[in-house]
Amino acid sequence: MEKGTLVEFRPQSDRRLGIVDRPDGKTRWFVVDERGQSHSLAPRQMTYIITGQTYKPSQIAQFLEEVKPYLDPSSLEVAWELLVEDGETVTPEEMANLLFSESSASQRYAAYCLLSDDKIYFKQKGEAYEPRTATAVTERKHQLEVEALKARGQQEFLARVEQALNGEVVDWQRHDRHRLEAIEKYAALLADVVRVGLNYDSLARAYPPPTPVLETMNMLGRSATPQGAFQLLVDLGWWSQNENLFLRRSSIPVQFPSKVLEVAQQRLDSPPPDKDANRLDLTRLKVYTIDDESTTEIDDGLSWELLSDGRERLWVHIADPTRWLIPENELDLDARKRGSTVYLPTGMIPMFPEVLATGPMSLLQGKVCCALSFGIILDPSGAVEDYSIHASFIKPTYRLTYEDVDEMLELGVEAEPEIEAIATWAQRRKTWRYDQGAISINMPEAMIKVKDDDICIDVLDDSLSRQLVAEMMIVAGEVAARYGQAHNIPLPFRGQPQPELPPDEELLQLPPGFVRACAMRRCMPKSEMSITPMRHAGLGLNTYTQATSPIRRYSDLLTHFQLKAHLRGEVLPFSGEQLKEVMMTVSTITQEVTMVERQTNRYWALEYLRRQPSKVWQVTVLMWLREDSNLALILLEDLGLQLPMFFKRAVSLGEQVLVKVNHADPQKDMIQFQEIIFQEAQTVPN
Repeated sequence: MEKGTLVEFRPQSDRRLGIVDRPDGKTRWFVVDERGQSHSLAPRQMTYIITGQTYKPSQIAQFLEEVKPYLDPSSLEVAWELLVEDGETVTPEEMANLLFSESSASQRYAAYCLLSDDKIYFKQKGEAYEPRTATAVTERKHQLEVEALKARGQQEFLARVEQALNGEVVDWQRHDRHRLEAIEKYAALLADVVRVGLNYDSLARAYPPPTPVLETMNMLGRSATPQGAFQLLVDLGWWSQNENLFLRRSSIPVQFPSKVLEVAQQRLDSPPPDKDANRLDLTRLKVYTIDDESTTEIDDGLSWELLSDGRERLWVHIADPTRWLIPENELDLDARKRGSTVYLPTGMIPMFPEVLATGPMSLLQGKVCCALSFGIILDPSGAVEDYSIHASFIKPTYRLTYEDVDEMLELGVEAEPEIEAIATWAQRRKTWRYDQGAISINMPEAMIKVKDDDICIDVLDDSLSRQLVAEMMIVAGEVAARYGQAHNIPLPFRGQPQPELPPDEELLQLPPGFVRACAMRRCMPKSEMSITPMRHAGLGLNTYTQATSPIRRYSDLLTHFQLKAHLRGEVLPFSGEQLKEVMMTVSTITQEVTMVERQTNRYWALEYLRRQPSKVWQVTVLMWLREDSNLALILLEDLGLQLPMFFKRAVSLGEQVLVKVNHADPQKDMIQFQEIIFQEAQTVPN
């Protein structure tokens, strides 16, 4: 190759010109670029050779200036239109003649640059270039438009991300939402740190990011891991730091489909005909609904009346959502998919749209409501002596809280003797159940509420009012089950096998109270469901079903569907096999709901404790989790929380110790307590 020949080469893909200086061995050449830098190149590394004259390195800049006026990519389209029909190849020299009517060195190089950079009209074929077909050109143009749109969309997305990171309000576009929703799904995998016990490293290995997530995270310079995705969403204000990952990882629907909301509104605007045309009118009765103050789905009420023969009858009135439903319609199937209302510290996710659940389905004070009423006469011992079940009309008289009822019972309000009578029968009923073998395990239970990021934990006390309501709901469940058993109706019967409790001498060795109750609780078998009656050992009943929360539990709704059809003399909506199949589906869903509720409550409990590192708590050692390593379950009585703790010394079950939180990470489900001595506790501010 002649010294002074001008050649193109591409170090690291950058187009560069250089002058051949001298050989480098037998097969390579030293080439000097315009900066004076020397490069050793093999002939195959020279992408274009400009023949016809020689140059000096100092002339390269001038040569490039001569090339510039000819670098118009649009001119290729004209050349392509002339060449495409024949489909013949063209060299850079021929292209220069076609485009510029002559072919000087700078024009040939310009033609080469246009052809080698072109992605639409020509493709390289050896040393020449072949025009693409018209179809191929159309496809290439479309592809490049798509790529350009994608690139522009990425730039616009990056600009909106920058806005969000600066705390500005962002109008996210549809494509942005698709990106962020994919990142949401990936970030929700962090729930598996708790759910299946993975650590962060193994989680990232087990779940590599999908391509769209990897692309977005790399574009933003973020770590493409679940925790990196989570932090991005928090930084963008898309999620809160305490986002409920358990709920997001679950299959529980959070929103109602538009079709279901439409049907709910239609039911509200145009109520369907009432199948129970002969409802029993019980509007003469005084009806008390008793709930927590925050309850919005009011599904049970209580009455008492004195009969002409001197006997007393209790009434348990249950909301009648089946008045608004048909088995297998949109509302019913959506409720079945949900299984139950989900109760979380941050709020509830109802089983039915709220316009129905908190409206006509609920037992609203002062309004005539449809109900399923259980009239129950107990004998002096508390056993069910007689009962009847009716589709009814009632008119709730008072909406009371548990605190209201406790106060009324304590003061003995003379104007409301019905409350006193119901409480008396509830106590007899409870005594009767324990005579039948019912098992009482009383442990403090935490009720956690979160509002505006403030966490409040109250302990649910086992007050007289709560016992009163519980007993009335249990007796209604027994009556519903007895009716089903007597008439051979398949229902979602509930039972519990007889537990094998520790021997009395073993229990007596344990400290009384919570430690003993905890030991008994460990022996209690899980409750079971069946379409045939069975004994519920824990409640002390030979047959039982749940029928008192049909707005909130789908299994209760099934009981209503079956009972009401039989009361009307109609064919049952569900055969035994059909009911069993639906129960299995619902049971799977409600297990997931229970797990999400439990995990979410625990998360907020740990977050509450994390925020109070200096607070001193008195705890009781409940039981050993691993005695050989001093890992025990402790009870924080003030909060009703049971959590694990490692002790650095020997402690006894039932021992009360003072602790404070050493470390808490709710997202990792981790908490560590540190025992403190009494003198130290006196110096730590509460």
